[in-house]
Amino acid sequence: MILKAPVSVCYNYNYMNVSYKRVYLKSGKEESLKRFHPWIFSGAIARVEGEPEEGEVVDVFTSKNEFIACGHYQIGSIVVRVLSFVQETIDHAFWVRKLTHARQVRVALGLVGNPQTNTYRLVHGEGDNLPGLIIDIYGKTAVMQAHSAGMHLDRMSIADALTEVMGDTVENIYYKSETTLPFKADLTATENGFIRGGSADNVAMENGLKFHVDWLKGQKTGFFVDQRENRHLLERYAAGRSVLNMFCYTGGFSFYAMRGGAKLVHSVDSSAKAIDLTNENVSLNFPGDTRHQAFAEDAFKYLDRMGDQYDLIILDPPAFAKHRDALRNALRGYTKLNAKAFEKIRPGGILFTFSCSQVVTKDNFRNAVFTAAAQTGRSVRILHQLTQPGDHPVNIYHPEGEYLKGLVLYVE
Repeated sequence: MILKAPVSVCYNYNYMNVSYKRVYLKSGKEESLKRFHPWIFSGAIARVEGEPEEGEVVDVFTSKNEFIACGHYQIGSIVVRVLSFVQETIDHAFWVRKLTHARQVRVALGLVGNPQTNTYRLVHGEGDNLPGLIIDIYGKTAVMQAHSAGMHLDRMSIADALTEVMGDTVENIYYKSETTLPFKADLTATENGFIRGGSADNVAMENGLKFHVDWLKGQKTGFFVDQRENRHLLERYAAGRSVLNMFCYTGGFSFYAMRGGAKLVHSVDSSAKAIDLTNENVSLNFPGDTRHQAFAEDAFKYLDRMGDQYDLIILDPPAFAKHRDALRNALRGYTKLNAKAFEKIRPGGILFTFSCSQVVTKDNFRNAVFTAAAQTGRSVRILHQLTQPGDHPVNIYHPEGEYLKGLVLYVE
């Protein structure tokens, strides 16, 4: 028997002896970096040499003057967001390599070139080893969003690399970072707008269903791509059921329920604009279908006044806690919200309930929902435990990246 040598993968890292300014760590503070965690906090910094600007690339050295990482510098609690753990130049070749790796993951997931789905997340920040960068693909348009000063400053270089990696599959690049950049960084040219091409065609497709993407003024990059697989799961449970989609935003769960054969679908959101968009999306897929109605109303008020006509309810609220100080109140909010749903859902009903708060752990969320069930005395079974899809990967060295939690519950 002939044994074949394992195939080795060799990456050519480009280091042109560029002189980046230096950040030095306190003694012992390199341990998290040895475990490849992509953030360096202010408390780990001993000194900074050369007075780097916000967003500038810096090299990071241990207290023993050993190189350990390079990344974007930023004033704040997270001082460096790591781009690489090898000493290399952050240039066009770097961005092309990183975006190529990200695209290869989406190819493996069956998302690239899929005739039924032309919307997916191409880059998911730390999950794709590019902290502070989000890129979502909607047909021929890529929507790029920077969450750090460094990614903002490098946006044109990233756009160049994106054009090279994606070829003619992406014709337009829309930059949407007005509300996501650190306001203290005093950055310029932060306005939303096309930095490549330009298109008024904002209709994309997900699992054969069409929807309008509001990348001009909508939340996130214009659509919540992270619920794609969970919406598809809901479709399996919808046949013959009366469905309530709370916090519906653009109505994704609603038109999946309609395709699944729901008897009626009611969509609720406090935003009148969201309701208009939901109605547009329903009409795009099911023109003239009278099974759907939408209401611009506060979620808790609607839950208080509604009857017991629903046997499939979706609770997908915005983040109740965006920082740890708000965690306790957020958990109370999740308990209150789910308790109202448990009180009103019909026997034999299905509840899809979610939290997208990063600081709320799986156990936190499950305990909040457990408390709600106990308060109402209903018999509840967990059918599925849900999370974000594969195009929102979690870096194994950065568990904080797991933000979406969901439960599918059967309520007697």
